[in-house]
Amino acid sequence: MTRKQYFVIILILGSLATISPFSIDMYLPGFPAIASDLKTTIAQVQLSLTAYLVGISVGQLLYGPLLDRYGRKKPLYVGLIIYILTSLACAYTESINSFVLMRFLQAIGGCVGMVAAQALVRDIFPVNKTAQAFSLLTLVIAVSPMVAPTLGGYVTAAFGWHSVFVILAVITALIMLGVYFFLPEGRPADPSISLKPKPVLKSFISVLKQEQFLLYTLAGGIATAAPFAYIAGSADVFMNIYKVSEQEYGWIFAFLAFAMIGSTQLNHIILNRFKSEQVINFTLFYQTAVGILLVVGTYYGWFSILTLILLLFVFLTGQGLLNPNATALSLAPFSKNTGSAAALLGSFRMAMGGLMSAAVSVMHTGTALPMVSVMAGCSVIGLVLLLLGQRTIRYRASRRAVEEDTSVLLSTGQER
Repeated sequence: MTRKQYFVIILILGSLATISPFSIDMYLPGFPAIASDLKTTIAQVQLSLTAYLVGISVGQLLYGPLLDRYGRKKPLYVGLIIYILTSLACAYTESINSFVLMRFLQAIGGCVGMVAAQALVRDIFPVNKTAQAFSLLTLVIAVSPMVAPTLGGYVTAAFGWHSVFVILAVITALIMLGVYFFLPEGRPADPSISLKPKPVLKSFISVLKQEQFLLYTLAGGIATAAPFAYIAGSADVFMNIYKVSEQEYGWIFAFLAFAMIGSTQLNHIILNRFKSEQVINFTLFYQTAVGILLVVGTYYGWFSILTLILLLFVFLTGQGLLNPNATALSLAPFSKNTGSAAALLGSFRMAMGGLMSAAVSVMHTGTALPMVSVMAGCSVIGLVLLLLGQRTIRYRASRRAVEEDTSVLLSTGQER
């Protein structure tokens, strides 16, 4: 593979992986305009974000077996076509109910890019190059929250919110052309892969029986859902309460996205001195403290816009430490069923993200309190689950050790 081919393949895979992040972030500055045009409330528009996150959660579980059974490109084309058609439907919808439904279907189509990109990296690159390829892919994905809302703010201000979805459809059509002409086929179709529910469920159940997976998936999944509460509420908080423009909101969002990107890179350095378990414990303690401060300060009206932004920056910095460490610890026990474990992990996180964004919508009061309360709640619940789970695992491990020692002593006594 030449350097040019390598660059083109990474660019296409990165573009596939960023379809859903762009779809989540790019339309956020248009929330007030969407609510006005569709004659509804911000809270109802926030449900379209929830619908998208639920769609990603469902879609990830569907595409894994399909990509193995039918090869990489056929399911990819189907998903991208669904995404393009539903994006255009979002642009021209005239009711909030149909908009929410189209967002759900848009997610079902668009999330194929996330799953296929990871599978194709493993197919295309040799083992000693996959880590480098995933790092580049992660970098491309990490930049999208900085670019998408800023771009969306300018597009919305200049052409209206409808144009955001037309642009998403056009960009995805161009990505699909790149897939067709420049992306290798990857692993061929395997007709022996069963799509029947029983074998798929059996694989998932075996994963769920692993204690460490359950602990870090539950605790980490709830804790890492906090940014989705921020995403759901931030447009209303900054644009309606603090009266910033679409463009200013885009820059605020980009600045806060940098908190997560920067800490993700910092995590590599921290892990040279500390274990993942230590990093997660410390991060959840400090996020809980900052979250409680956000709730109390918002309730009593202590914060200016600048103070709120700075505290949100400190809180969101923890996400760049939580996410990779919780993922690594969740998947660490598996040499087999890693794909099923990854699908369950990703699906649960998106489901929690959808639930938390829905909670912000339901609790809508015209203040920042619902957003910061849900964010703080994610950290508190995550911390409690983590501490209880770690204690339970240690207790069960010590009991197993005692039982093993006892059985060894008994067997030794019988031999004598």
